[in-house]
Amino acid sequence: MKSMESLNAMNTKTAGYLMLYGAFLIVMGLLGYLSNPEKAKTALMSGGTFGALSIVLGVLGARGVRWTLPAAVVTTGLLALVLVWRANVGWLAVIDGKREKLFAASLITLMLAASVLMLLCLLKSQKTAEAEQPASGER
Repeated sequence: MKSMESLNAMNTKTAGYLMLYGAFLIVMGLLGYLSNPEKAKTALMSGGTFGALSIVLGVLGARGVRWTLPAAVVTTGLLALVLVWRANVGWLAVIDGKREKLFAASLITLMLAASVLMLLCLLKSQKTAEAEQPASGER
């Protein structure tokens, strides 16, 4: 049986990617807000919140805090699910002729693509950590 430590180890490279991803989310949220300050407050809040959370998890992961990898997988996965829904709603509005939704739909799609890439990176890191960790009886 694998130890819990192997399931929770985040290497510094993955932690660095997570911090960059967080900064990207913050920038995208800010761009979304600036594109329509009256109606895009949720873009700033979601980009800012998940971006800051990703940066904090990346910093903690780089410092060796063991629970950060599974926490990052869960939060990134949840954000990706929300972004799938929001991108779908946005592109359906564009298809229905609401051209003013094009920028927001494109921004959300970029955030979704980055989230999927980050999730794949996190899952690969988790799989690598599991493979490198000896079974508990082999120590």
